Amino acid sequence: MSAGRVVNPAKLNILVYSGHGSTVDSVRHCLYTLRRLLAPNYAVIPVTADMIVKEPWISTCALLVMPGGGDLGYCQSLNGQGNRRISQFVHNGGAYLGFCAGGYYGSQRCEFEVGDKKMQVVGERELAFFPDTCRGCAFAGFVYHSEAGARAAELKVSKSAFSSDAVPDSFHSYYNGGGVFVDAEAYADQGVEVLASYTEELSVNPGKGAAAVIYRQVGEGSVVLTGPHPEFAAINLDKSAGGPEYEKVIEQLAADDKMRMDFLKACLTKLGLQVNQETTTVPSLSCLHLSSVEPEYTQTLVSSLEEAITKGEGDDANKEFLKDVNDTFQIERNAEYQMQDLKEALPDAAGADSGKPPSDQSSATADEGIVDYNTIVKRLLVHDEWPLSKLTPYFNHHAFYAHLKHYQSRSREAVLDFGRNTRLLRRLPTGFTMTATVQVAGRGRGSNVWVSPAGALMFSTVIRHPMEKMQSAPIVFIQYLAAMAVVRGIKQYDKGYEDLPIKMKWPNDVYALDPAHPDKKQYTKISGILVNSHYSSEEYLSVVGIGVNAANASPTTSLNAIVEKFASRATAKSSPIILEKLLARILTVFEELYIRFLRVGFDKNFEDMYYADWLHMHQIVTLEQEGGARARIKGITRDYGLLLAEELGWEDRPTGRVWQLQSDSNSFDFFRGLLKRKV
Repeated sequence: MSAGRVVNPAKLNILVYSGHGSTVDSVRHCLYTLRRLLAPNYAVIPVTADMIVKEPWISTCALLVMPGGGDLGYCQSLNGQGNRRISQFVHNGGAYLGFCAGGYYGSQRCEFEVGDKKMQVVGERELAFFPDTCRGCAFAGFVYHSEAGARAAELKVSKSAFSSDAVPDSFHSYYNGGGVFVDAEAYADQGVEVLASYTEELSVNPGKGAAAVIYRQVGEGSVVLTGPHPEFAAINLDKSAGGPEYEKVIEQLAADDKMRMDFLKACLTKLGLQVNQETTTVPSLSCLHLSSVEPEYTQTLVSSLEEAITKGEGDDANKEFLKDVNDTFQIERNAEYQMQDLKEALPDAAGADSGKPPSDQSSATADEGIVDYNTIVKRLLVHDEWPLSKLTPYFNHHAFYAHLKHYQSRSREAVLDFGRNTRLLRRLPTGFTMTATVQVAGRGRGSNVWVSPAGALMFSTVIRHPMEKMQSAPIVFIQYLAAMAVVRGIKQYDKGYEDLPIKMKWPNDVYALDPAHPDKKQYTKISGILVNSHYSSEEYLSVVGIGVNAANASPTTSLNAIVEKFASRATAKSSPIILEKLLARILTVFEELYIRFLRVGFDKNFEDMYYADWLHMHQIVTLEQEGGARARIKGITRDYGLLLAEELGWEDRPTGRVWQLQSDSNSFDFFRGLLKRKV
């Protein structure tokens, strides 16, 4: 890293523990509610115990959430190193939120069903964020994996603990097996605040008070622990899972849902998070529109899929379906798309303006609770002509293809495939590109799941990389080509963009100088890239997924803000980014780079182009797994893209030793100058 340049380690991740001890339902409820309250300012991600113990998550995490389940499982997986890292995270400014089992786990002592030989769990806990005991069950009747002991527990809110007037006086929360924080009121001198208390008679001794939800500042960080489950939304509870009394529980919870959400917002705000005051909703799945720069090619593509297309049964006998491992697509030809469907799909009909999903969309909306997108049949509309802008109001096909043709005509390489359907190789061809307005279940590295907001440019492009090119053009470089395409595509988008301070972070992210703090020379992430590849029939099939913060200011900054601050021409500063144009520019640059890569490999000229926009040259880092040795980044190898790190000795003089490090076996935290070898 050059002198005076700082990468901004923005804490944008909310990590929800999903390892041993957690339950699937509790994790899903956490993800559902937290994403609606915190997106797009944060990415809410499930993580395993192994990731908490071994990976460098602390520097980018804003909140660690321990959901409901069984806290003995948490102890078995995290005692020792895991808890030391969690404690370090909180003491150094992080936030911890423990629901039910996570509340027991975050206390100094857990006492659960004392005296019941089959269920009793008693013992000290390592985190000890609450300096006494979490004792349960607060209410009798709990049965594992059952709703027998579930209830709508009334909670009285300590309004004086919150700065917002929006918190309710009281509300009902889902409860099933949680505890009470014993004598919580007596620990006010140690920073403990009671945020809510049970109002009903408890089945265990609560000591002084009846604390159901507590807050405490721990070091530089903060903690909220709960006995009940305020993250559980009534809409996601199954009335058939219990008897008539359970139905009444759900009805009571539904009646208090707004108050529940207001309380949660206040708790998250108290933890220092940026919370949406208007709950984020996930839009319905729209119809997929298949088009091409030459419209007849869409029919050719569908013809190539005929062997995989099946007819429906019963009422669906006249429908065509394409079934994959995870998804099922209903194929609709343009002629079959009825005018009524078109009318209802328009924004001025029963669609966007009314707030109701048009018939073009799935009925799986945010108001229907947790959605399993794998089970929804997606509609794939094959177009004979480019779709009307009213049919796809957030993506103008005519504008995209016009820009694509323009940039292709200016290319020095024979670019023809990216962004269109021409050269068909078995099924999806090289260059086949998919884009979306809002992404609701995108994937990042590891187990990361991304819910991307409107205003971002999100697309995936297929590359079929021939096996015979593996020696001269190794497939590992595709992620580098993609990053180069994003940076060079942005800088070649228009006049005035050439010198924008946009760089590549190894191996597959794109960063820009933060326009909000230009004097600090901080770089912040504006684009992420994920390449999924598998070998099949003498070729590697790669799907290159790319997301660019174009117009969305959250969760980091936007390309529009960067242009407004740093563009060299006034006309560029005043013109917002056009997504269709940006997509066309990146795709043509990507194809130019890929064609050249197939011809010459990652040669010296390619290397020079890569380093011209690289963030790390000569950055000094610490290699933790090499005894804390200091090293200077020298670049990447031209054979397999390995990171080169030159060891430094006395007075930072090179010792002559050089490490070659792989992106898939190491975790890199360049923000703090560390390289951590994964175990």
